[in-house]
Amino acid sequence: MSADLVRQDREENVTRLDDHRSVPVYRPDTDIYDDGDRVIIEADLPGCSVDDIDITLENGVLTIKSQQPRQSRSGWRPIYTEYGEGRFERSFALTDDIDQDKIDASVRNGVLRLELHRSESTKPRRISISAK
Repeated sequence: MSADLVRQDREENVTRLDDHRSVPVYRPDTDIYDDGDRVIIEADLPGCSVDDIDITLENGVLTIKSQQPRQSRSGWRPIYTEYGEGRFERSFALTDDIDQDKIDASVRNGVLRLELHRSESTKPRRISISAK
């Protein structure tokens, strides 16, 4: 496979904010699940530790950011590399049924897991009926 084909394939998930930026911004692969009481987001952030990840919530938009440092191997000369330096960034607009004060985050084996709990007031509930 030629280097051009590999480069094209790799850059499908890359967002360049402007042409003069030297560090690419990657959009991490993400899975989103719904278990009824919460929405679970899992994002792949390979090589990123807890200290490398920044999660913010502003005006109903949840944003994940991380920096992938360049990995160098002392005494090794690269022949071909796909792992590289770059930033990860992804944003999600939250719906009104998410309790913005109840968001839990954890990272394990390069996978960030966010648990977005639903507001109690938006969950289905049974209304009791009284006889008169």
